[in-house]
Amino acid sequence: MKPESQTEQLKREIEEVRRRILQLGDIHPGSVSAQYHACGNPSCRCHDPENPRKHGPYNKLTYVHAGRNRCRFVRDEVAGELAARLENYRTLRRLLDRWTELAIRLGELELFPKRPDTPPEKRG
Repeated sequence: MKPESQTEQLKREIEEVRRRILQLGDIHPGSVSAQYHACGNPSCRCHDPENPRKHGPYNKLTYVHAGRNRCRFVRDEVAGELAARLENYRTLRRLLDRWTELAIRLGELELFPKRPDTPPEKRG
């Protein structure tokens, strides 16, 4: 049985990456952080000079899209779904990086094959 060539192996790995990308669910870029805020009421507990207790935590989604920074507050009831989409997006980015790496290696084999060592020609 003939061993699999490097080209065939790379193509097989690329197909596996494509298959995994197609299985991903909904995606969303960004990250979520817990935010605490002080309100505008000067007599509120969040403005206590000795023991300030800010309001929160509030879930805040931050991401960049089309070159613009964006942020939104996320309701608790959708935080779980958003977390799944964020993880799917991170997985997509990892898979695209892997696909790119494999495609570069495949291109090197197909487009820029190594030449056999040949002695230099004598000029004279």
